[in-house]
Amino acid sequence: NASLEGIARDAGVAIGTLYRHFPTRLALVETLFNAKYTELLASAEEAAAMDDAWEGFCRYLEKLCQLQACDRAFNDLVSARLPLHAAGREMYERAKKICTQIMHNAQEQGALRDDVTAQDIAFVIWSQAGIIQATRTIAPQAWRRHLYLMLDAFRTQGAHQLPEPPLTSEQVNQTLATLECNDEGCREQRT
Repeated sequence: NASLEGIARDAGVAIGTLYRHFPTRLALVETLFNAKYTELLASAEEAAAMDDAWEGFCRYLEKLCQLQACDRAFNDLVSARLPLHAAGREMYERAKKICTQIMHNAQEQGALRDDVTAQDIAFVIWSQAGIIQATRTIAPQAWRRHLYLMLDAFRTQGAHQLPEPPLTSEQVNQTLATLECNDEGCREQRT
């Protein structure tokens, strides 16, 4: 929600310099977002290569949630629909592909429920976004408790039949469409 003029002032540059490098707010946000995605991708690749696939799954989700908790903008953006340019889309698609591989590895080893889908990870992101926001100043690590409660629910051991099917990719996209991210920032659309 910061003005570009305020960002330029805080960075110690003229507004023209900022606009030369980042012609829109979205260009600036995407640059910052891509740096976080690079960090997430590195963690995901390490998690996918782990011998203990459950540990890899847990490590990946913990890193994702940690990035959300440590960076308010990342928390807002990762849980919203952000129009991405080619580089951002490529990183996003790569993260999805590696996450799917991490899940597949854990399912093959019998540690992750067979009925967990990549779309279920959206629930982790969305719920953590709210918890992080709500507890940021009161209990900044509360997200960790919630994450580990969710991880226990993802385990094969003790799993029960779920009352609803997983969301489809289209339903996830429709849900994300209720959030708007543009040059003015992110906010929930009210219909």
